Amino acid sequence: AASQAPMIATSQGSPVMIRSFAAVAASVSLLMAASAQAQTADTFAADVQAAAAAIEPQVIKWRRHFHQNPELGFAETETAAYIAERLTALGLEVRTGVGKTGVVGILRGGGGGDRVVALRADMDALPVQEATGLDFASTATGTYQGETVPVAHACGHDAHMAMLLGAAEVLTGMKDRLPGTVVFIFQPAEEGAPPGEPLGGAALMIQEGVLRDPAPEAIFGLHVVPGRPGTIFYRPRGFMAASDRIDIVLKGRQTHGAWPWRGIDVIAVAGQVIQTVNTLTARTIDPTTTPTVFTIATIDAGVRYNIIPDQAALSGTLRTFDIAQRDVLVERAEAAIGHVAQAHGATAEFSVRQNAALVFNDPDLSDWLAPVLQEAAGADNVNPATPPTTVAEDFSYFQGEVPGVFYHLGGTPEGTDPATAAPNHSPQFDVDESVLTLGVRTHALSAIRFLQRPAA
Repeated sequence: AASQAPMIATSQGSPVMIRSFAAVAASVSLLMAASAQAQTADTFAADVQAAAAAIEPQVIKWRRHFHQNPELGFAETETAAYIAERLTALGLEVRTGVGKTGVVGILRGGGGGDRVVALRADMDALPVQEATGLDFASTATGTYQGETVPVAHACGHDAHMAMLLGAAEVLTGMKDRLPGTVVFIFQPAEEGAPPGEPLGGAALMIQEGVLRDPAPEAIFGLHVVPGRPGTIFYRPRGFMAASDRIDIVLKGRQTHGAWPWRGIDVIAVAGQVIQTVNTLTARTIDPTTTPTVFTIATIDAGVRYNIIPDQAALSGTLRTFDIAQRDVLVERAEAAIGHVAQAHGATAEFSVRQNAALVFNDPDLSDWLAPVLQEAAGADNVNPATPPTTVAEDFSYFQGEVPGVFYHLGGTPEGTDPATAAPNHSPQFDVDESVLTLGVRTHALSAIRFLQRPAA
């Protein structure tokens, strides 16, 4: 083929072979396509920045609406209706009732490409009496374990919903050139399954097909936490702990408080059980390997100061980062608690229920995402190597189905030290609303860049 290539003469008259015109044309075409792609990338970044800034007042308005109208897990009926109405107004394909109250919006881009990516926000609030003093503070109530309780967005899910709605609006404005499909998942019951429910929100939505038709190739999510406003932090592999609920029921024999020897004192047994749990964690787990927390948080026993009851119910939480290590600790705890009860003549019933699996950020996707987040937040504001945290998130169940990355967004109000700021789940927890547009940008750019990413 080389001998058939066209020839030209140099100034000295020597022929020089050059590549075929077809090859030259192909090279030029590739260069033009690469240049066009780079220009499109730059245009997307600038357009996302401008669109997010333009809708900031609306995103703040959405956040405040959700904040004033919180609903508990699987009771987010008004919240779901509000979200579905806005997604429908954008022209998205909307599915409701996925996982009881979950909402899904599907945006099919017109810019070519068949890749699919998912973005997720959680919707539920907590049984917490708000004490922020905000003008739009919650005064809502709900039903929890048969009791009427105050309800508040004390974990930031109001901000999450507002940011994802903002991203849906931004990306819809780019629909004609969006190179693939984006699935917006608004999930109920992230804080765990209510009593009597076998599954929490993420697991139930997955069971009901949220990751099918279309099937995302990757999923991204975020959570506001104490931190300097505008900072983003996460880590590859194990980022947030697996969470197990532990329930222990001790049964003894009721007696007068003045005659403890005539009964079986479950109060004394409960005290030793707590000490046993604390000792097991501190003395059988190597703290240099993975963080482990085992906490007994509630004790329900007795009705009168001078009566030793016949039963005590304890509950707590176990947070781990290693499945094998967790299994060994659970086995040891059940055996040790049984021995403690037996030594007093009591019995112990021990049960474990997983609330969330380990949040495992796909290593390759985590590395790929870092420059995308830097594009949205600035290089100095992104830390992709933060230490693990012992709080949990059921986003982990989505990651068990498709590769995903979950990251934290610093949202401590300006002028407050993040180290001393009210944490998530506190009555005083609040979010600096200046970070909402950053969440819109990170969601939108994560989706766009993944859809532009060449298939493996």
